[in-house]
Amino acid sequence: MDEKVYKLLNEQVNKEFYSAYLYLDFSNYYTEVGLDGFANWYKVQAQEERDHALLMMQFLSNNGEKVTLEAIDKPDVKYTSNMSALEKGLEHEKYVTSLINAIYDAANKVKDFRTLQFLDWFVKEQGEEEKNADDLIKKMQIFGKDAHGLYALNTELAARVYTAPSLVL
Repeated sequence: MDEKVYKLLNEQVNKEFYSAYLYLDFSNYYTEVGLDGFANWYKVQAQEERDHALLMMQFLSNNGEKVTLEAIDKPDVKYTSNMSALEKGLEHEKYVTSLINAIYDAANKVKDFRTLQFLDWFVKEQGEEEKNADDLIKKMQIFGKDAHGLYALNTELAARVYTAPSLVL
């Protein structure tokens, strides 16, 4: 595997674990303000991010590469409203998309087709992640100012369950 592609993938493993920490922090915030459905939604997000890291670890291992785990930074987010975590979530997903795109670009430059095929799933996944985050913001804008609407949205989010990715390595 090309050294730059390897380095970027290994860094992404750690960034995916950070994403899980960040979403657990969001979940804690929503638990504290009494929105258990929002807390659940972000716990599921954290599970997804953790599994993204594990998939990347397995891919590196399957290709004879060593995985180096680094320290995971503590999330440093200040919450100013129930909307602020949602907005920071969308911002973070856009950042992760840029990271995946950078790895894809590096793999493409060296014609690393195996890595490109692996990353295709993540490219699609990031599109879904950004749409989900944006949709949640839109729903909060519509329903969040009304107690009944917020209650209904919170109930909807409480019903979300985790489904492991079905990516074949």
